Amino acid sequence: MAKKVGFIGLGDIGMPMGQRVIAAGFDVYVWGRNKDRLKPALDDGATLLGSAADVARTSEVVFLCLSDTNAVEEVVFGAAGIAEGVGEKGAGKIVIDLSTSHPIKTKEMADRLRAETGMGWLDAPVSGGPTGAAAGTLAVMVGGSDEDFAKGSPVIGSFAGRITHMGENGCGQVTKLCNQLISFSAISGICEALTLGHNYGIDVSKLPEAVSGGWADSRLLRHYMPLIVEGKAYGHTRTAAKDMGIACEVARATGKALPVGEVLLGIYRRVMVDHPDAGMSAPIYELVEPPLRGK
Repeated sequence: MAKKVGFIGLGDIGMPMGQRVIAAGFDVYVWGRNKDRLKPALDDGATLLGSAADVARTSEVVFLCLSDTNAVEEVVFGAAGIAEGVGEKGAGKIVIDLSTSHPIKTKEMADRLRAETGMGWLDAPVSGGPTGAAAGTLAVMVGGSDEDFAKGSPVIGSFAGRITHMGENGCGQVTKLCNQLISFSAISGICEALTLGHNYGIDVSKLPEAVSGGWADSRLLRHYMPLIVEGKAYGHTRTAAKDMGIACEVARATGKALPVGEVLLGIYRRVMVDHPDAGMSAPIYELVEPPLRGK
């Protein structure tokens, strides 16, 4: 089993994942442009290196948890990146991309990295948020070869409650897009249900209790509805717009569009003009009703 693990992208969800890898006993090597954000991992015992190339040279497994597909490509193939670091000596090493990236581009990058360096690739996007990362209960959806999956899954297990191998490279990313489509569609329904109930005059804070045990009940509803009512929903509009944009693009490429997905994408893009940092449920809710906090 791999012992030397690199981690690039120690942000809101990357940091608790990285800390769990450290706590599991792996030797963890990190790099990032904002050194201040790396401090919690360094305090836990991670080693700071000078570039992504250095991390790749030192590590057997390199995790990426970055903002988008372009950021992944830059870290892997850019100057002082992973490909440069391993050269033609990447056999036996793997990149594990935890980001939500474009599945078609993911397959292209995986094929290119393997051809140029011999290094393997798993696309392994996650669901469960920072709370799930800290608790080690994330759902991880993996695309890649059986060999790379066998090599990477013990390390992924440091922060995962469920790891599912979905097929070849790109399949993990498509699975995450399915997850996002289900989640964002459900959140939009929750927002509109709150609007209907509030405008009629019911106490919407009782909705989760009222539907508990019925077909509308869900973990997502129980978690998100109180946050939306209180104006505390987390996440970012730009993340939702990015993910829905990729999902709709991939769907169109298969010849079958996503009518609901296209509507949601349009809503997120409209709100991003004025509120790019709004919570990912806020755009839908603010279009139909001001926040109920204090009412």
